Amino acid sequence: MKFEKDRPIYTQLIEDIEQSIISGKFKSGEKLPSIRGYAEKKVVNPNTVQKAYSELERSGYIFSKRGVGYFVNEDIVEINKFKCKYLELQIDEFINKMSNISFSKEEIIEKIKEKL
Repeated sequence: MKFEKDRPIYTQLIEDIEQSIISGKFKSGEKLPSIRGYAEKKVVNPNTVQKAYSELERSGYIFSKRGVGYFVNEDIVEINKFKCKYLELQIDEFINKMSNISFSKEEIIEKIKEKL
């Protein structure tokens, strides 16, 4: 993973793990890599991974079992909500970018329909 210099690494780790969860790369109930193991894999400080895991736990993507580790949320309905939220964020970002370069909503919709 190559990190963008203008954004905190922990937020980029969060996004990477969120995408892995909603794409199914990390399955519901699956144990995540240890903090140290994930830090070594991504070549980052373990404190950075801890911060990312804590934020993911706070937002409901993962949960911890004391002394065992971190696991992906087991609630499929909740994971599907995360997927929908992610889709909405991507759509909003796309619409904003296209609006900033003077595409109308109608033009955006037409181009999307052409691609589908």
